[in-house]
Amino acid sequence: MVRPSYVLGGRAMEVVHDEEMLREYVAKAVDVSPERPILIDRFLENAIEAEADAISDGTDAFVPAVMEHIELAGVHSGDSACVIPPVSIPQKHIDTIDEYTRRIAVAMGVVGLMNIQYAIAGDTVYILEANPRASRTVPLVSKVCNIPMPRIAVQVMLGAKLKDMGLVRRTFPHFGVKEAVFPFPMFPEVDPVLGPEMRSTGEVLGLAGNYGLAFYKAQEGANAQLPLSGSVLFTIADWDKEGALVAARRFAELGFTIRATEGTCRFLAGHGIAATPVTKLHEGRPNLVDAIKNREIQLVVNTPAGKQSAHDDSYIRKAAIANKIPHITTVAAAVAAAEGIAARHNGKEPVMSLQEYHAGIL
Repeated sequence: MVRPSYVLGGRAMEVVHDEEMLREYVAKAVDVSPERPILIDRFLENAIEAEADAISDGTDAFVPAVMEHIELAGVHSGDSACVIPPVSIPQKHIDTIDEYTRRIAVAMGVVGLMNIQYAIAGDTVYILEANPRASRTVPLVSKVCNIPMPRIAVQVMLGAKLKDMGLVRRTFPHFGVKEAVFPFPMFPEVDPVLGPEMRSTGEVLGLAGNYGLAFYKAQEGANAQLPLSGSVLFTIADWDKEGALVAARRFAELGFTIRATEGTCRFLAGHGIAATPVTKLHEGRPNLVDAIKNREIQLVVNTPAGKQSAHDDSYIRKAAIANKIPHITTVAAAVAAAEGIAARHNGKEPVMSLQEYHAGIL
């Protein structure tokens, strides 16, 4: 993971896999010098990312909930969907995140709010970064958990102590999914692929009694309505093909027609998943862009092939946006989308107010 030392957040940050990519990054970096170096971090492949917001009074800290990112590490936390409570993180890792968060907040003498981001890889919890400030996720955690974090943080900043407030971690029967809102429809020439550089301009929250339906509602709120039937286009990079099997199999079980580019189609067929081949743009017509324009495809799942591909595949994602077809660029999000559609097939939940959700918290 590389980025210039003189920029903040995820701007100008990239994941590089080899020397050639590193040389290309350095060549296009602006104003690099010994005084303004490029920072290099180790990138954890296929790591689950999580984060925790905490309130600290300088001697104690309270963590209302741990959030699990749906996309794997490598997508900026502001662009990644996340779910509260976690759906796949073992309890031992949640306990570790709780402990690390409290210990770091107290050791740093934080009085107020704090956010820490984690990665879980190889059964080990890694700390990515600790920010002694309010995070954009604080309002979402507050709503899901029914804990007014900003109000409590102001109280401790004015001298109150957490031990006098009776705060406890509570369990709740609902799930909250945060989804990012992107400006890509306003910028049709921009490749909408997600990465370590933040690109979202807002976020929404979906609440439901199960994870799948909460994800589905979050997509609705982000103006990315998931289809309940039709065709799904799969065009998957080689390193993502194994992971894409779960999503493709789930979509097939839900009655969707699977369409796929040649390599992906061959791979799916080799694992018992029927798929209809579709040609790429450079392979002639009719091709997948024609299929998208003709509304033959209701959902696009495209993981970027990157610089190792002989042909740029950004046109697939741009075509989906131009024709208002929902698109997904990570395998993890494709699996979540399939689960969301499956949950929606079982019917809608009755509309509930935030107060009604909070009434079920134990």
